[in-house]
Amino acid sequence: MRLPPLLSLLIWIPIVAGLLVLRAGSDQARGRTRLLALVGAVAGFLPVIPLVSNFRNDVTAMQFVENVRWSPTFDIAWHVGVDGISLWLVALTALTTIVIVVASWESITERTAQYFGAFLMLSGFMQGVFTSLDGMLFFISFEATLIPLYLLIGTWGHSNRSYAAVKFFFVSFLGSLMMLMSMLYLYSQTHSFDLAQWRETHLGTMPQVLIFLGFLAAFGVKVPMWPLHTWLPDVHLDGPTGAAVMIGMLKLGGYGLLRFALPIAPQASHFFAPMMITLSLIAVIYSSLLALVQTDMRRLLAYSTVAHMGLVTLGLFVFNRIGQAGAIVQMLSYGVVSGAMLLCTGMLYDRTQTASIAEYGGVANTMPKFASFVMLFSMANIGLPGTSGFVGEFMVLMGAIRFNFWIGALAATTLILSAAYTLWMYKRVIFGAIANVRVAKLKDLGKREFVLLGAMALLVLAIGLDPKPFTDAIDPSVGTLLAQAERSTAHPSESAPADGSDHLQAAAPAVAAARSPG
Repeated sequence: MRLPPLLSLLIWIPIVAGLLVLRAGSDQARGRTRLLALVGAVAGFLPVIPLVSNFRNDVTAMQFVENVRWSPTFDIAWHVGVDGISLWLVALTALTTIVIVVASWESITERTAQYFGAFLMLSGFMQGVFTSLDGMLFFISFEATLIPLYLLIGTWGHSNRSYAAVKFFFVSFLGSLMMLMSMLYLYSQTHSFDLAQWRETHLGTMPQVLIFLGFLAAFGVKVPMWPLHTWLPDVHLDGPTGAAVMIGMLKLGGYGLLRFALPIAPQASHFFAPMMITLSLIAVIYSSLLALVQTDMRRLLAYSTVAHMGLVTLGLFVFNRIGQAGAIVQMLSYGVVSGAMLLCTGMLYDRTQTASIAEYGGVANTMPKFASFVMLFSMANIGLPGTSGFVGEFMVLMGAIRFNFWIGALAATTLILSAAYTLWMYKRVIFGAIANVRVAKLKDLGKREFVLLGAMALLVLAIGLDPKPFTDAIDPSVGTLLAQAERSTAHPSESAPADGSDHLQAAAPAVAAARSPG
């Protein structure tokens, strides 16, 4: 049976639904606006079902490919497809859209049509990022995500929302310009924007360095990677909960590094691996220490995100199969866990208008159902076995130890540090005597909130107890990616310049030598 163009539907259904919400919704008809947004979000999720059920784990090539010439003059095409790396990110994007619509059902009371419309269109642009096999299509989708995110943060945020929105936009935009320069250079060498041609092009070592740095500037911001992370605490503190959840659940940066930087510039990736590993370890340890001293739950979760995403970049740059597969699982897992933690924080903020840890205490006495869910998500944030947080962290740490024992040992400190700041926050907020009148007046979860957190709890447990469906899809694509990178580093370009930059060709053996324990 011939399937419809599932990926085009995934991209365009939420975009069209967002436009319909903008046209038909209004503050005078909030009920209709919310219902339209929910229908659009659910419709955007429906193509995921046949996509996942018909996906073949034994095929390493791109699946569900659509390739239509868009601009023959510049060889730009509507070229989309998915493999094991992007499949679950696509599914998570569609699920996140439903989560945010349901979570924002009552909290957004002004400009509701614009809010839900922006999120739906953002979802479509995100799907374009994760499915693009054409460089220009990827860039357009990647840049298009900035517009609704900027509006969401700047319009529905808190006291310093304008500063947070402008900082996020310009930091992201500057990195994107450097990525565009890398893409234009690749186009000048191949006369095509096809990613497959870019991966097969053998470039000189110095061009690889510049291309890698261009991609790193764009994707490092979105990871967010230390020291390019400074915008994230501002967005968590002054942006709306929905925007923070969307940024937390969808991992554009890690995906971009894996899809672009590593396969297109393999020699440079190996050469910069020590730097990337060092920055990853700094993110894991330093950001965790910063999380320990935060007094606001949202800022604490922001630094927790930087620390956990440090494990993702570490897994990508140890260049072994279990490490890179673990990085993808960690992106999926922590996307769900961080989204759930942010939603819980948002529910408390909506009830009390504060996220200061000192303002709470004894929440379990008035919100026992809520406290139970927060306990599960906190355990997943720590990496407790049986939760999704354990799977990705365990795989990354195994990959790091195979690369070098001491690097793995330093990375493992995340297990202690994340337990310290997560349990510290949970104890101060949830346990103890009722702290004040505001906590005493708190009402437990309503039906809508219970269903929402219950669905996310089931997902956390499903990934933790049975990760095989996820790893079976991811592993073959990671193996293919590593094989391509190894071939590229084993057969460097004969046109490499003799300007002293040929020392990069020795980077791969040097990095390989570091893999032996000790």
